Amino acid sequence: MTFIRKTKQRDAICGAFESADRPLSPEEVAAAAAEQVPNIGIATVYRNIAALVEEGWLTPVEIPGQASRYELSGKHHHHHFLCRGCEQMFEVDGCLKELSSLTPKGFVLEDHHITLYGLCSECS
Repeated sequence: MTFIRKTKQRDAICGAFESADRPLSPEEVAAAAAEQVPNIGIATVYRNIAALVEEGWLTPVEIPGQASRYELSGKHHHHHFLCRGCEQMFEVDGCLKELSSLTPKGFVLEDHHITLYGLCSECS
């Protein structure tokens, strides 16, 4: 397990995730953290994100064909909406109960991830 000591950069990175109500890209984290630590480097952001994932504090949100985004671990089951305009990702509460009816006969559904695509309220 990687251990990164508590620093003002790490505090700013953690603060970015705690104040965001959505998954963030490393670039979004860097921009938010720069409000606290003006010269924070992207390598520092990536290194801290990797350590926070390893520690279980963050969870990657995988999007096919795109770089991962990250969100706080331990959240309730939810899905995501990716804006094709600004490329920000948002959380979507709720889940379709009938997903198991889409499973082929004889198969057992164990998990699923759904990403909706479109335009957010700012971009539409």
